[in-house]
Amino acid sequence: MSERKSAVLEVIALGVEDAVAAQAGGADRLELVADMAADGLTPSVETFAGIRASVDIALRVMLRLSDGFAAGGTQGVDTLVRVAGAMRDAGADEFVLGFLDEHGGPDLAAVERIVDGLDGCRWTFHRAIDRAADRDALRKQLADLPGLDAYLTAGSATGVDDGLSVLASESARRGEPGYEPRIMVGGGLRLDHVPGLRAAGLDAFHIGGAARPGGWTGPVSAEAVREWRTALDA
Repeated sequence: MSERKSAVLEVIALGVEDAVAAQAGGADRLELVADMAADGLTPSVETFAGIRASVDIALRVMLRLSDGFAAGGTQGVDTLVRVAGAMRDAGADEFVLGFLDEHGGPDLAAVERIVDGLDGCRWTFHRAIDRAADRDALRKQLADLPGLDAYLTAGSATGVDDGLSVLASESARRGEPGYEPRIMVGGGLRLDHVPGLRAAGLDAFHIGGAARPGGWTGPVSAEAVREWRTALDA
């Protein structure tokens, strides 16, 4: 029997090389995106298929057409529903999405329509929560959506440094209405944050640039991922 890992480690992957390195380093799951200059958009079906054929860990596919947290209106949502369908046809069964309206609340019409098309697939509401006008209200408005099992959040729009107290507070509410989904900490996350976050009960972590010693122009480093794996298993 393999040793149980102490926490979930998710790594951003842009292609097959990233995915293979992340799995070799001990990642539990990958977030598949394209165009990090726009903070992560939907990858191509071909990219997903190539990665799926190369690794056997869980993959979550980003559903996002442009920078920011707007869904793009009816046309944008139509496109996302079609893309999600194509991804599912290719074998995708986990996703990442999150959209806000002009008032900073969740864009329920967009999210509900996309989630309906996912037909029960598990998904993460991403860092749009960190830009929400009211985090607690957003959580409660999304609480009954099928498949929502994680929030990717730094606790603050400006990153984990400023969000530590929020993350700890929300972790303490795990199990309350709206707080059942797992908190996946990401956004300016550093190794020195880990002990305090683990002590506060956080057990899922998301890294992007931290897995790339050469920056976003370079690939994921298996050694960098392994350093995170070791820290989380300590």
